[in-house]
Amino acid sequence: MRHFVYFSKTAQTSGNFRTDKLMKAGRMDIVMHIIIHSFFLSNKLRENVKVHLVFYGSPNPPRHVELQIKPETNLSKKDIGNLIKKILYKYKEGKKTEVLPGCWIEKKDFTKVIEELDNEGNEIFILDKSGKGLREVEIPKDCVFVLGDQDGLPKKEVKRLKNIVEKVSVGNEIYFASQVITIINNELDLRGI
Repeated sequence: MRHFVYFSKTAQTSGNFRTDKLMKAGRMDIVMHIIIHSFFLSNKLRENVKVHLVFYGSPNPPRHVELQIKPETNLSKKDIGNLIKKILYKYKEGKKTEVLPGCWIEKKDFTKVIEELDNEGNEIFILDKSGKGLREVEIPKDCVFVLGDQDGLPKKEVKRLKNIVEKVSVGNEIYFASQVITIINNELDLRGI
């Protein structure tokens, strides 16, 4: 399974944002692009991907939203904003709640999400411009790619995780997070992973 973990320092942690004002909801517009580039192909949805969104914005951080395509998942590009709103509204204190098929929400911090994925046997890669080139790295079938918003990843937490992660880079240019996901998906597709 491919996992993408997207950390956002500003993404709103309640569903009371307007879908026509996504930038003002802590750059929720980036979240929409992350979801689109993670799952959508020309004529189908990827079933071998799981997306973890970790939000640290107001009013109640952190929130961990987990998305996976299941046969009964109904996902449309034009309705992703409303999907995230619904998921955030359905948060229940102290529980991991499946809001819709393949869509969960819980209170969990960034470090805990990464540690749990590591404990499940996944190899963890953090996107970093100074990392080893993606094409030079051996990537197993069970892999996790961690990337941050426009402000990057939380430095203190990344430092704590240094023994379980490998830094990788997609090149000399700095791309949008959603573009990085497309590049990684393409590389893994080419490798048959």
